[in-house]
Amino acid sequence: MIKSWRKIAGKAFRIGVGFSFTAVALLHVLGFAPSEVVKRLDYLVYDVRLRAEAQLPELDPRIVIVDIDEQSLSEVGRWPWSRDVVAKLVVELTDRLGAAAVGFDIVFAEPQQSDALLALDTIIENKPALGSQIQELRTGIQAQFDRDAQLAEVLADRPVVLGYYLNQDPTALSGALPSALFKRSQLGELTLDSTSWQGYGGNIPVLQKNAEGGYFNPIVDEDGTVRSIPLLAQFNDAYYQSFALGTLRRALGNPQVIPVFPEGVPDDYGAVELIALRSPEVELDIPVERGLLTRVHFRAKGGPNAGGYRYVSAADVLAGTLKPEDIEGRIVLIGTTAPGLLDLRSTPVNPAYPGVEVHANVISGMLDSIYKLRPEYSQGLLFITVLAVGFVLSVMMPILSATWSLLVALAVLVASVAVNSLLYFQAGLVLPVAVVLLLVLAIFMFDVAYGYLAESRSKRQMVDLFGEYVAPELVSEMAADPKRYSMEGESRELTVLFSDVRGFTTISESLKPNELREYINEYLTVMSEIIRSHRGTLDKYIGDAIMAFWGAPIADTEHAELATKAAIAMQEEAVRLNERLLARNWPTLAIGVGVNTGQMRVGDMGSKIRRAYTVMGDAVNLGSRLEGITKTYGVGVIVGPQTKAAVPGMVFQELDAVKVKGKNEPVSIYAPLGEHATLPEASLSQLEKWDKFLAAFRAQKWQLARELLAGLQGSVVTNPTLHALYENRIEYFELNSPPENWDGVTQFDTK
Repeated sequence: MIKSWRKIAGKAFRIGVGFSFTAVALLHVLGFAPSEVVKRLDYLVYDVRLRAEAQLPELDPRIVIVDIDEQSLSEVGRWPWSRDVVAKLVVELTDRLGAAAVGFDIVFAEPQQSDALLALDTIIENKPALGSQIQELRTGIQAQFDRDAQLAEVLADRPVVLGYYLNQDPTALSGALPSALFKRSQLGELTLDSTSWQGYGGNIPVLQKNAEGGYFNPIVDEDGTVRSIPLLAQFNDAYYQSFALGTLRRALGNPQVIPVFPEGVPDDYGAVELIALRSPEVELDIPVERGLLTRVHFRAKGGPNAGGYRYVSAADVLAGTLKPEDIEGRIVLIGTTAPGLLDLRSTPVNPAYPGVEVHANVISGMLDSIYKLRPEYSQGLLFITVLAVGFVLSVMMPILSATWSLLVALAVLVASVAVNSLLYFQAGLVLPVAVVLLLVLAIFMFDVAYGYLAESRSKRQMVDLFGEYVAPELVSEMAADPKRYSMEGESRELTVLFSDVRGFTTISESLKPNELREYINEYLTVMSEIIRSHRGTLDKYIGDAIMAFWGAPIADTEHAELATKAAIAMQEEAVRLNERLLARNWPTLAIGVGVNTGQMRVGDMGSKIRRAYTVMGDAVNLGSRLEGITKTYGVGVIVGPQTKAAVPGMVFQELDAVKVKGKNEPVSIYAPLGEHATLPEASLSQLEKWDKFLAAFRAQKWQLARELLAGLQGSVVTNPTLHALYENRIEYFELNSPPENWDGVTQFDTK
């Protein structure tokens, strides 16, 4: 009962721990206790998929990247270039080559100073007498040398988008912002969740007012990696477009931007379903996540040779070597891959990814309607998944075997990854999966660890319980599967063995105390080793007596045979032991062994003070009685009838039929002679004659019995004690006829 309660308590504890893991996972899902480890693992899963997709790049012919590369810097000069060179680049791309839109992944944050005008300003400052004349000259040539104005004139009425940065410093307001897409007030009561900024670093006003604009800012995750970009962002009370969205809109003719809210949601819900681009010619829907984020779809690993986009050198554009078919109708992004200009981003597919290609990926994804996004319902779905997985595994793991626990855990892991991957690749849904996987692993690993500790504890208990009783190899066998064995009482067929040293009192009186200790220790040691070597369970020592049994705690169908062979081996060892005793001038010994088989009660028995794993029952008592009468018959071993029947491969000699003290029914007793296979034919012949003698004796044919007994004197089936015992009985019965109901059974009234 106690063991059952312990088992129930252990399972309840394991279920409770599983529920605790589930609760921690749910706190992460709900955002009350977010785990950075889990977030990083979700990033890892997402990044692996992005890298897999980028392994097979496919060139997007609609976008061309004009690269201010090492060749351009070598041929044109170091950056920044003169604005007239930039103007020439714009004219070449738009007027001659026919680009649908040109986006500058560059900020023109400072005006360009003309060396000629600066020289005139120096003269005016240092030569006041010539100031008026020089100032008149400067005014006359200013337009000719004002490169910013010249570039602004080129930008006007051409499909050009200038990039800029937003920041969180309210004092950092440099340059000019482009026109906002719409004001916050235009949303009415609706709220729009977006990234919000407090400062900006824009292009000089003269350039920005003649071109479209879009901010560069990506979302940089906690690990420093760019995975998404907000398509719209808020500054003050207005919303502005990203560089990628602005460039795409310019190529499409500047369609209107309309945030589409889900139906039936409160005004303060904040999230939109999509951003719609609308014009008579354009109808493009762009799904976004909360915050107006779009995830970057990386077409390739990035760079001129990655295969995702065509890169052309700015120097080749300026040299006029490109043909209109190379650019016409395409979106052109101007940026740089030159290491010295530091426009590289850390991305999932490449830690040094060209920043300009990040924007190209966003534009390409919008054109192809390829979106990967985390839906608004992902948190609720994840909550339900974690709750279901945690509950089921917490309840199932404690009742499953280790093999089934492993199979179930693997099945849940594989199913989670498979479903998550299917939704990602087929539906474009980015759903967190790390928390589910970690929950499965946590519950499984705790269950395995608990099972291991419990098994180790069971093994230690097994060693503690049975280490003194059975051989070490048997303890190891039991420890391999401790659940099969226990100290609980049970009834089964076993074989018990009792041995005792005859005349031990006399022996003990002839030895000194230390000698007696050595004497008995050596005897008990060698006999115990024989019992253990025959897979016996050593029960106890009672002075010089030994009690052992077979068939428990490890069930063994050969328990009777092993016990009988152990008894014979003990007799043989006694002969060898006597030789060692004689060498020390110590008295020799003789032992009697009784072996009996039958139903016995085996288990942990005793008091609260002391308990022992032992056997009890009538069959045990008979085994003790058999040992006690071995001396009467002059034999070393006597076995009971069930033992004899259970060992058909051995030859036994029936000695007598007896009634021992405490038993009303007569019992035939036997002495083992040896195995059939090795016993000589002469011995078998003598055994037949013995059986005839016993039959004549029980038939009260005293003369025939006397003759048969005399013929067996000195044979293997008799000994002086046995011979004298029956000779005396014959003589007695010849003088005193037995009663009419005599059945040949000998009555023993002492133990």
